[in-house]
This record gives sequence, structure tokens and C-alpha cells, in this order.
Amino acid sequence: MTLLRTFKILFIIIGLTSLSFSIQGKAVDDSTKPDRSIMRLGNGIAAIAEGQIITLEELRGELEPIIPRIRLEAKSESDFNQLIDKLSRDVLQNMIDRIVILKAAEEKGLMIPESYIDQEYNETIARDFGGDRSKFLGYLKQKGETPREFRKEIYRRVAVNAMRQENRKSQSEISPERIEDFYVKNKIRFYQEEALHLRQIILTPLADEGLAPLRQTAKQVIKELQDGANFGDLARKYSQDNMSRRGGDWGWIKRSDIREELSAIAFKLDPGQYSEPVELGGTIFVLYCEAKREELIQPVSQVRDAIEEVLVGEIARESQSRWIKNLRSKAYIRYYM
Repeated sequence: MTLLRTFKILFIIIGLTSLSFSIQGKAVDDSTKPDRSIMRLGNGIAAIAEGQIITLEELRGELEPIIPRIRLEAKSESDFNQLIDKLSRDVLQNMIDRIVILKAAEEKGLMIPESYIDQEYNETIARDFGGDRSKFLGYLKQKGETPREFRKEIYRRVAVNAMRQENRKSQSEISPERIEDFYVKNKIRFYQEEALHLRQIILTPLADEGLAPLRQTAKQVIKELQDGANFGDLARKYSQDNMSRRGGDWGWIKRSDIREELSAIAFKLDPGQYSEPVELGGTIFVLYCEAKREELIQPVSQVRDAIEEVLVGEIARESQSRWIKNLRSKAYIRYYM
């Protein structure tokens, strides 16, 4: 770092510190106070990365939208404070990384076509402001930002994402040995619980109707099934639940997904079989097994593609992690919190 650059940074630091003292002396209306949880960040400098200052105010701006969610997740005030501390460090590191990556993009001479920036700019107005340009400009004015500055922010975001993607290297082919090793170490992930593809015809009584009419309908259903009628067609015709439009199709279920009295009967059925009418709580059910899956650990041959996808993702993340660590090691970064 040159002596002139050092003096510039010191001058900015002194200026911001003085500003923080002057702000602290002013009374602030309660309605404009930020969340107490991040007020303790105070004013001043959070970090300097490649000569660019990240202020605590900027860090607060990044944190504020996330605070409500953290409050919901926290189990206690102590837990909340710990989460905020960790989040502050993570967000600050992300802000630093963006600066470092952007510098790498500039050094590389990364070019983002102006047409792409235009497209992102216009899509933002269309997506977030219903195409109303005046609302968009009002939003920028409220933030104290100009359209030109907003376009620069788009460029920075796009450039950082492009650099991250470029360095998210993956391996097109994963060795069979690595797939096998992952499978052996993670077999529990491929446990397949016993499941049934279930269809149902559900008959429920009207206000003053007893079970007698429903029993007659159930008998008619069984007769038509015996005559070769399609269960789905009969469900559309007779069933009195929301799934009737789908031919009584409840999809794949586990034993625990339906009442024990019904699952005990349903899971005894073989594919293509239907049950006799089952009376339960004033409702009559006719169950049909569309297909069945046994409880087992899926063989590696069935999950090879899924494992390969996981491993490719791991390699990509590891590659990007090494890349960003390398950029950090070469950059001037100083933390103040």
C-alpha cells in the first residue's frame, strides 16, 4: 500500500469516527430507531477491503431485513444475541468477498455487455414495480440513489455472480470408486420406507342420512369393480371427497399417513387389488392398491445418478471455497469488529 493511499484511508477513518461522535450526541425519535439488536453495532467502520471501507451503517442495512426471521428462530434472548453475532460476521464476510471478487473481475477484464445490464434494469422495474418507472425512481430517491448508481450495482452483482459461477468448477465424471465409497458411508440416506400408491372411494352420509344408503352404494361399487370397471372412474362417479376428481388418487403413502385401521387393510393389498367396504366413524371406504414399494435400502445401481449429483455439487463447492480463500489471502483486508 502506498503512503498516499494510507493517508487517504486514515483521513476517511478519522472523518467517519468524528461523524460517529457527532451523531451519538443527537436525540433520535423512537419511531426512527433501528432494531435494538443491531443498534449496538454503533457507528464507524466494520472492515476495510482493498482500500474500500465497509461502514457499520452499511452492515446494519444488510442485517435489518433479516432480524424478524432471526427473532422467530431464537429460543431466548441469549440465543438471539448469539445468532446476531454470527450473522453479523457472516454478512460482513460476504460483503468483503464481493469487494474482493469484484476486484478480481476487474483485473481479469471481465466484460458484462451493456445490453445485459439494460435487461436486468428493465426486468427489475417490471418485476418489482409493476413496470411503473415513476415508482422505481421514487424508490431510488428514497434510498438516496441515482439510476446510474443502481446500474453500477447491477453490474457489480452480475460480475460477482459470473466470477463465482466461473470458479464453481465441477467434474463431469465421478469415479465409480468414489460413488461406491459415498454409498457405503451414507446408506441410511437411501433407506426406502414401505409405501403404497393408494386410491380410495370415500362415502360419507348427508345431514340426516344413515349408513344404510351408503352400504347400498358401496355394494354397487364392489359389483361394478367385479364386472371390470376402472377404480378411478368409479371414484370420480361415487367418491365424496376432494380427491374424487383425480380418480380417488392419494398418491404414495406410508403406513403412518392414514389411520391405523385403514393402513392395516391397505398394506395387505397387492397391486391391482381392492378392499371390501370398510366402515369407520360413520364413513365407508373402499381402498385400492395401485402399486407397492417394499421397505429396503435402495441398491447403488438405483441411486448412482443421485450420488453423482451430490458429489458434483460437493466438488464445485470445494473448488469455489479454495478460490475465494486464495483471493482473500492476496487481498488487503482489515476487520474492526
